[in-house]
Order: sequence, then structure tokens, then C-alpha cells
Amino acid sequence: MKNPINNEKFREVLENSGMNMKQFSDYFEIPYRTVQDWKSGARKCPDYLLSLIQYKIEKEGL
Repeated sequence: MKNPINNEKFREVLENSGMNMKQFSDYFEIPYRTVQDWKSGARKCPDYLLSLIQYKIEKEGL
């Protein structure tokens, strides 16, 4: 189930975080392979999780 809008949003959040995929994976305790799959579009990041990640980034000033 590919969702190009969701995948683009995830790539935008990743880029705006200022972290590379490994740092992002470590910081949010998400398996690296999962982050890779979300970025490539192989899997969809759940909308609720994407919202929580964005919230945490905004609140922690990343």
C-alpha cells in the first residue's frame, strides 16, 4: 500500500529534522530498516506516528 503523499511528508519531516536516517532512527528508536522503507516508499509511515514525530521535533526545537 503505497501513499506518495504520506511518503513525501515523511521525507520532508526527515529533512527538516536535520538528521540523517541513522540519527533519526536512533533518536526516535525506530528500526533503521523501517526508516529506509518509509523514505523509499516501500512502506507507509502511519499518519498518527508521523504527527507525533512532527510534534516532538517542534517541541524539542530540532
